[in-house]
Amino acid sequence: MPPDRLEVGRIVRAHGLRGQVVVELVSNRPERVAPGAELTTPDGRRLVVLRAGPASPSGGRQRYLVAFDGLTDRESAESLRGVVLSGEPIADPEALWVHELIGSAVRDVAGAPLGTVVAIEANPASDLLVLDGGALVPLRFVVEQRPGEVVVDPPEGLLDL
Repeated sequence: MPPDRLEVGRIVRAHGLRGQVVVELVSNRPERVAPGAELTTPDGRRLVVLRAGPASPSGGRQRYLVAFDGLTDRESAESLRGVVLSGEPIADPEALWVHELIGSAVRDVAGAPLGTVVAIEANPASDLLVLDGGALVPLRFVVEQRPGEVVVDPPEGLLDL
């Protein structure tokens, strides 16, 4: 995936006979599948959303039935099963982007080092920063993010192992 693109979701399966697909979003931005939105496949293919709507619930995952321009039959839709979709970053000064958090040093509000972010783990209540020492910090406790550094204000005892 090019560095200027972010993973948005993946095509789970074909739906029906007219080229619709089920897309599972990893983004919390449903406008990623709004009509006119453009998504890209790993091989550089551009897919433009014609229409989309929520699919039936599946374990709390965000799934949408999506019709893309140029996908008109089940065979072409089925050929995209499992394909990861990416999109351009959405300008949002309040947003925390996974690609900017990974590798960041984590400090508490007093400046004490807590570790380095090695992954982000999806969690229904709040996504979690996974630190190199194994600690998990809910994103809701991030109070500041600068390039290469994250400041958190966790409740007392959260990081006691």
